[in-house]
Amino acid sequence: MSQFFKCFAVVGLLSVNVSLVAQQPTSNIPAETEKAVAPQSYEYEIKPDDPAFRIFNPRKAPPLRATILKKGDRLAICGDSITEQKMYSRMIETYLTACAPQWQISVRQYGWSGETTAGFLHRMERDCLRFHPTVATLCYGMNDARYRPFDVTNGRWYEDHYRAIVQTFKQADARVVVGSPGCAGKLATWVKSRAGTLDELNVNLCALRDIAIEVSESENVAFADIFWPMLQAQVFAPSQHAATVDQPYEVAGKDGIHPDWAGHTIMAWAFLRAMGVDGEIATIDYRPSDGTAKVSDGHVIEACDSSRLVIRSSRYPFCATGSVDRDNSIRSGMTLVPFNESLNRFTLKVSGLDRGNYQVNWGKHVQTFSSEQLISGVNLADVFTENPFCEAFAKVDAAVAEKQAYETKQIKESFHGREGANDFEGVVTATEAERRKLLDAITNAMQPVVHSLSISKRVNP
Repeated sequence: MSQFFKCFAVVGLLSVNVSLVAQQPTSNIPAETEKAVAPQSYEYEIKPDDPAFRIFNPRKAPPLRATILKKGDRLAICGDSITEQKMYSRMIETYLTACAPQWQISVRQYGWSGETTAGFLHRMERDCLRFHPTVATLCYGMNDARYRPFDVTNGRWYEDHYRAIVQTFKQADARVVVGSPGCAGKLATWVKSRAGTLDELNVNLCALRDIAIEVSESENVAFADIFWPMLQAQVFAPSQHAATVDQPYEVAGKDGIHPDWAGHTIMAWAFLRAMGVDGEIATIDYRPSDGTAKVSDGHVIEACDSSRLVIRSSRYPFCATGSVDRDNSIRSGMTLVPFNESLNRFTLKVSGLDRGNYQVNWGKHVQTFSSEQLISGVNLADVFTENPFCEAFAKVDAAVAEKQAYETKQIKESFHGREGANDFEGVVTATEAERRKLLDAITNAMQPVVHSLSISKRVNP
């Protein structure tokens, strides 16, 4: 029996408002028992001061690891219908392609609607391992929760199958990120066997999250927490983004299960951080008074003088230009988690400035900053929603979207259809040739961007 179920059998789903390490009193515990339990710590996530979180007591997530990525990795993104939406998976692939091309990582997505851990375990050899992934992200639990209140037997079933998937990947020399399920915003109306309340379903999903932590820690692999940040966003985002009855803000999606872009942004953020992506895309040090500049790897200075800096960049910032107040917007999703701060730092530092305010022109786009801001560093990706990279970024993203759409067709229709039943290896060869064309389109779209920066002091009227 896992540590999770040893604890769960004792404490059940009691509502305990604990945010620090819980100390087990030992005065009446036999010495041999006290020695056995003493090394353990029992930590919970700190809960926001809001009644919506009263019934939840999520286990403390393990700390983030250093990067698990290696140059030339082959990433498999595995999950159920939420993965098959090809939204967070597309964000991850576009990010790794455009923002972190130095890793040279190739990506396949394996989303399958209605899938559980048992379903993927059954098909992973033929569909996934045959392509020799070196890294895999797993996002299972929504269907495994069975849309009902938690029960220990089903929790054990989920743990056994999730662990078996992880162990199978490890035996194939693949590094793994175990993802938790997300949260639910409504009961799934299409599931006839659903039972209980929405709160009970989310407590179940929270329990499966904690089981996923247990699997990740005992198997010594990375963990991506989706449930806890998504639940907090679901509670607070509507008031933060001017939601109304006619225009709600639904982080878990219109049906309460399948998120739109805002919810998927949380998921992409969680997985990229769990993989150890450092988020440092560019650092530009510019000294206009001397006409000199330095740039980080992935960028080359084309021209530089006291008034203008021209750079050729092979690494893009992650661009999102949608509405800031709609749940179908990546840009809005970026406000729900520190996306730009942790993953999207395209920093300009300007030294040798007199005190005052300065106008920064980045291509055709203009913003104003104080000298203090520019000296300490401004994240251009955060403040320039429209920027010189947007058009090129959109081309890469569109090419990624087309490839991932084909991957769903390749697996579900060709591999598991009549063609695959008749001549599986022949189907693999033919579909891989088609997929290669789509990979080439991504490579062709990912071209260096030449952009200019100019800085001028503003004179107050």
